[in-house]
Amino acid sequence: MDKDKIEFARQALLHLSDELQLADEASQEAGKTVELDQTRVGRLTRMDALQAQQMAQATARRRHHQQQMIEGALRRIDTGEYGYCFVCGDEIDTRRLSVDPTITRCIGCAEK
Repeated sequence: MDKDKIEFARQALLHLSDELQLADEASQEAGKTVELDQTRVGRLTRMDALQAQQMAQATARRRHHQQQMIEGALRRIDTGEYGYCFVCGDEIDTRRLSVDPTITRCIGCAEK
């Protein structure tokens, strides 16, 4: 993989990381603990709030996992291992990496 494509991947990863951090900051309020005071909030409203809280926490977990994948890809760029399959060691197709720059397996190994 040439240096221009690697630098493009680095910039895409950094941009994606920034977007994830902004989304995480924006959704901090949704994951907070729901009050159980029935005098202030009805039972159905509280159930809706609990469901929204669970969805926000699941989304935060997915963002955290994606952030870890990005950090791993950036480490691979720094060490010169970016773009190579973890399983077989072959070069990953650049079209595959352009779709998801955090991919760690070539199409052949991913299908197994």
